Amino acid sequence: MAGCVTLEARLVDHFLSANKRDGSDEIRMEHAVSIARQRGKDVCARWLLRALHNILRPFGELLNYFVATPTADPPAFIYVRPPRSVISPHSQLIHGYQLRSPLSLPRRRAMACSCAHGVVFDANLLRNSALEDGLAGWAPLGACTKLSAHEEEPANVPTETINEVADDYKPSGRYILAAGRACEEDGLCQAIPGGALKPRVTYRVAGWISLGDGMAKVDGAGDAVVRINIRLGGDGEEGVEEEKCLVVEGGAVCAEAGKWTEIKGVFRLKPSPMLSGAAAVHVQGAPAGVDVKVMDLQVFAVDRKARFKKLKKKTDKVRRRDVVLKFADAGSSSAVSGASIRVMQMDQSFAFGACINPAVIQDPNFVDFFTKHFDWAVFENELKWYHTEAVQGQLNYADTDALLDFCDRYGKPVRGHCIFWAVDNMVQKWVKALDNDQLTAAVQGRLTSLLTRYAGRFPHYDVNNEMLHGSFFQNKLGDDINAFMFKETSRIDPGAALFVNDYNVEGGMDPNATPEKYIAQINALQEKGAPVGGIGLQGHVTNPVGEIICDALDKLATTDLPIWLTELDACETDVDLRADDYEVVLREAYAHPAVEGVVFWGFMQGHMWRQDACLINSDGTVNDAGERFINLRREWTSHARGNIDCDGNFKFRGYHGSYVVQLATATGKMHKVFSVEKGDTPLVLDMDV
Repeated sequence: MAGCVTLEARLVDHFLSANKRDGSDEIRMEHAVSIARQRGKDVCARWLLRALHNILRPFGELLNYFVATPTADPPAFIYVRPPRSVISPHSQLIHGYQLRSPLSLPRRRAMACSCAHGVVFDANLLRNSALEDGLAGWAPLGACTKLSAHEEEPANVPTETINEVADDYKPSGRYILAAGRACEEDGLCQAIPGGALKPRVTYRVAGWISLGDGMAKVDGAGDAVVRINIRLGGDGEEGVEEEKCLVVEGGAVCAEAGKWTEIKGVFRLKPSPMLSGAAAVHVQGAPAGVDVKVMDLQVFAVDRKARFKKLKKKTDKVRRRDVVLKFADAGSSSAVSGASIRVMQMDQSFAFGACINPAVIQDPNFVDFFTKHFDWAVFENELKWYHTEAVQGQLNYADTDALLDFCDRYGKPVRGHCIFWAVDNMVQKWVKALDNDQLTAAVQGRLTSLLTRYAGRFPHYDVNNEMLHGSFFQNKLGDDINAFMFKETSRIDPGAALFVNDYNVEGGMDPNATPEKYIAQINALQEKGAPVGGIGLQGHVTNPVGEIICDALDKLATTDLPIWLTELDACETDVDLRADDYEVVLREAYAHPAVEGVVFWGFMQGHMWRQDACLINSDGTVNDAGERFINLRREWTSHARGNIDCDGNFKFRGYHGSYVVQLATATGKMHKVFSVEKGDTPLVLDMDV
C-alpha cells in the first residue's frame, strides 16, 4: 500500500449512506473498499478501518459500532448500523472532516486493528496525537499554562521505538509545548470518549517527553519526572474532588532538556461504573516553571495473543536445535534401519525455580508442586543478614542449614539471596548504630562468616540487593564499598557468579530503575574492579507488556552478562488475567537469548509476599495461572518417536537440555543419554551402537 493515503469525508458519507440505502443491519467493509477503489483510491480494508477509526474517534458513540473479524480471510471489518438516534446528531458533524494522513502515527507491523470482545487493539484512543490539526482536542492543565504546537529539528527527532512499527516509521516531529506551569500538577490533557476504555484490558501509553526552558533554574537537577495519568470520573475535568475521580498511573519518565525520552507506560482498569463516563489523559509533573514537551502521545490496547505468536517463532530459533542421532555407519545401516526409537527430554538448560522457607517445606502440597515443576530454589529470608544476625554477634544459621538440606535431598541448586541489602529500612538497627570503623569491620565479618561457611554451596550470590533504590553502605562508607563487596566475595568463594539484583527495571514505569541506569551502575562497578557475573531482574510485575520487557532485556544484554528473573510474581486478583500476565513474562524471558533462568517469588496461596499472585491454592489445587505455567513448561519440552532411516539416522528438533534415547531392536532395548546445547548448526551425535 502507498505510504500515505488521503481519505476524504465523502468516503464515510458513501459508507453511511449505503447503510441507509439497503436497510441492512450490517455492511461489510469490503463494500466501502470497493467504493474507495472506484474513486481511484488504492485502500485495503485494514487501512480503511484504521482511517475510519481516526475520523470517527471524536464521535465516540459511532466508534462503538465497529466490529472486526481479523481471523477471516480476507479480514472482514464490519460496521453495525447504530440506532438512528446515534447517527443523526453526528452525521452532519462528520461532513467536511478530512484526515490528511491516517498513517502519520506509528504504523505497527501488524497493520490491522484486530478486535476481541469489542476491544480494538493497536488503535489510538487519542485524537490528533501528531498535531495535524494544530492543538485540536488538547487542553491546558492550570490557569497559567499555555499550549503551543511546534516542529522539532529533524536531527533531534527520535529514530527508535519499542513499539512494533513499519520499517520506515518515523515519529511526526511535531510536539506540544506546555509553558507557564505554576505547579507540578500543571500540564496538558485530552478527553477520552466515554466507554472507550474497557475493563480487564491492558493498555499502553506511548510517545515521547522532553523538557524545555526552566530546567536550568532547578538547583542541582538535570532531569525531572513527568507522569502520565488516566483520570476517570468528574467529566475528566481538572479540580474535581479526588473522591469523585479515579486516577490511574499510566506512565512516568525521567525527562531531560534537549533529549526525547520514550514513554513506556501501561495500565489496566477493573470493572467500574466510572468506565462508562468521561475520562481523560493528563500529562503532569516536573517542577513549576519547567516547560514540558509531548510528542505523539498515544493510548492503545495491547494485543497479547499476537505478540505470543511472534514469540513462539523467536523461541524456536533461540531455544531449539536440529539434532541428528547416528546409529550406524553407511556400510552397516541395514542392521538398525527401521528400528523403533523414542527420545525423551529429561531436563532443560533453561532454569525455573521458586523461593522456599521453613514453613512451606512442611506442606506436602507445596513440596509436591515444587519438586515436580522447579529446578532451582532461593531462600525467602533465611540467608539475609537481618535473619542470620538479628542481634550483633549472635549468628544463627539453623534455618539456612535446614533449607540447604532440603534442597540437597531433592537435588535443587540454590541462589544465594542476599549478602547485603542496600535499602535503609532493610538494615538492622544495630548495624545502623555503628560508626564507620565498626561498620567496616561488621561488613568484613559478614562476608567472612557467611562465605567461608557455605563456600561452593551457592552457585549465585546477590551481593548488595537493590542498589538502584538504596545506598546505605555507600552513604556510610564511600563509593568504593559496593565494588569491595563484590571483590571480597569473589576472593573467598571464587566459584560463585555474583549478581546485581533490583526491581522495576523490566516494567518501564519507575524513573529510578531504567535499564540505562542499571547498565551505568554495572559499568561503574566493573570500572572499580568488581567481578559482576550476572544481572538480576526481580520481576515483581503488574500489568506486564511484552515489548517493554523485551526492550529492557535487549538493552541489558549489551553488557554480555547472563540475565535471570530472580523474584517473579504477577499480582492480579483475576486469576485468568494473572495467567496471561505470567505468560507475558515467561514467554519474553524464554524467547530472549540473554536470559538463563526464571525464579518465582513463591507460588502457593497464603505463602507469598505479594497476595493474589499464586499458582496453586492453599489446599494444593492448581489454579488457571498454575495450569498456564505447567502448559508452558510442557510446550518447551521435546519428545520424539519414530524409526531409524535407511542411512542409520534419526532426526528431530529439540529444546536445549539433556535427553535419553531408547532404541528398540530385535535383540532388545538400548538406552543412551545425550545433551543438546546451543548452536546454529545441526548437532550430529554418534550413538555408538
